[in-house]
Order: sequence, then structure tokens, then C-alpha cells
Amino acid sequence: MRALRPPHPFAVPMPLFKNIVVYRIGPDWQAPDLDTLEEALRRQAFAPCQPTQPLSAGWVAPRGQEHGALAESVDGQWILKLAVERKTVPGGAVRTELEARCKALEAERGRKPGRKEKAEIKEEIVLTLLPRAFSKRAAHMVWLDAQQRTLVVAAGSMKAAEPVIKQLADLMAELGHVLPLAPLSTSLAPATAMGEWLTARQAPAGFTIERDLELKKAGEEKSVVRYARHTLELDEIGQHIQEGKLPTQLALTWNDKVSFVLTEQLGIRKIDIRDVEQAPKGEDGFDADVAIATGELSLLLPELLESMGGELTPGSEFALRKTGTTSAQVPA
Repeated sequence: MRALRPPHPFAVPMPLFKNIVVYRIGPDWQAPDLDTLEEALRRQAFAPCQPTQPLSAGWVAPRGQEHGALAESVDGQWILKLAVERKTVPGGAVRTELEARCKALEAERGRKPGRKEKAEIKEEIVLTLLPRAFSKRAAHMVWLDAQQRTLVVAAGSMKAAEPVIKQLADLMAELGHVLPLAPLSTSLAPATAMGEWLTARQAPAGFTIERDLELKKAGEEKSVVRYARHTLELDEIGQHIQEGKLPTQLALTWNDKVSFVLTEQLGIRKIDIRDVEQAPKGEDGFDADVAIATGELSLLLPELLESMGGELTPGSEFALRKTGTTSAQVPA
């Protein structure tokens, strides 16, 4: 009997893209060939944290195979996967040990350690405790559509996507293919657009407003109102919006095919592609999952952008920002 291969620590999650952040690639970018990209990814392949290493990030096989390709191409869509491992020492354990050591030094010397010495002791404690610290692992799928100049990161927010963007940008720069990126930006800010749809009780063409909503008020109050699995055809929602609460999350369905939650930063969360036959398992299943996800989302994105007045080009983005139109900032 053939021995079973142990499962890869970052096996393929289902679905491939549950939450996404979308970026536009600059018009002058030239993609490297797939073989060159594969070689570069292997130089930055994931390795687990060393005993005193708090963070490790690197590329793994998108299919979940331990020795599979790190760059996959399915119908011209490139799929990558970044793995991140973090080891965190509990703050309480550090404080307890720091206090004990400082008291011991004070008893020995007759004086308390200074700020600099205290910081050095704390660093030493963290390094001592790191080998025993629990690690947390996460993985982010990356979808690169060179033809449509779109980069999609499987992440719940722009902040969560930043490490992925940095890792990919560094890799492309190393290859001499500097990757110019900007978050998608629309003529109408997402919060404004969602507010208009809710006030008018009318979703844009091709979309349906569902039963989940979050409204937030900026400023000192920062009050929040949430509706979960509840009709949104209510006068009070319009009243909340008039009082200054802006929609930050709204559940929508596109063409009865894809349900999702739109955020005020133009993030897309809780993606559910409906009425799809169960994909076969194994390699064919991965290809089918990629083809379905990229196919449906490639059709959804242009219509979603159009529903908010259309996508801003990089040149017009800054001009419109001066007149009050908002857009997400490019991560550093």
C-alpha cells in the first residue's frame, strides 16, 4: 500500500475567494513569463518560523500540493498563494516576567532599571519565550489578470492585504517588472452610493439589495446600527442616513448568481457564487474552482464599478478628490 502524503500546512481553502480587495495595475506594466515568475517565487518559498523568529512569509503551491507549482495559470488567469506565520508571546507573560526581573535587579543594585535597560530586558524575555509561543498561520490567494490589468487579493481589508502587496511588489521589482498598483476608485464613493440606493429603495441595474446592513456615524460618537437578516425597506434607515450615519457594509446579490457584502472601502466580502455544480476533487477541481470564481467575478466587477459612477482613471482620481470624491489610499 502506498504511503499517504501528509497534508500540506496551507491546503487549498474553499472557496478560493471569500473576501477580496481589488487593485488596478498601471498601463505600462509588462508581465514576466510564467517560468521566470515560478523561479522567483521559489526563491521566496515559505519556510516556518525559526524558534526565535516572530514572523515568516513566503509563497506556497496554490493547489495545496507540497511540491507543486507556485505559479498556476488557468485560462490565462494567474493564481499565487502567500502563506504567513506569526508567533506571538502573550503580553501578560512578558509583563509578569519583566516585573520579576526588574524587582530582582532593584534588590541586587538598590535602584530600579532605567528605561533603556528595561526595554533590553523585555526584548530578551520575548526572545526567550518565542520558541514556546503558539504560531498562527494564514494564507492569501492572489489572482493576477494581466490582460484586464487587475490584481485581486483574498483578504478582508486593505490593511490585511498590505503584506501580500508588499511581498508581490518586492518580487516583481527583483525581476525588473516593477508593479504599479492603485486600489480601485469610483466616481461615487461606495458609502455615498449605498446611501442613495437605500434611500431610494432601489438597487442599481443587475443588483438586488439583501437583508444585511451596517451604518456608522463618524466623529466622537461613532455610533453603529446593524441590521441582520432583516428587511431594509424601512423609513428609519433613511432617517439614520439623514442624521449622518453612512453605510459601511451592505449585502447585495448580482444577477441572482453572486451574493456578497460591499464595504465602504470598496472591499467585497462573504462572496457566495450560487447555482454552481460541485467541482470534481483533485487537480481538475482546482481548475474548475478557479475558472468559476475568476469568470463570475470578472463579469461582476465592471458592473459594480459602473453602479458607482464608473471607475476613475489614475489621472482623474486626484482631480476629483479635491471636489469631495473619496477613494482608498494606496498602501505603503
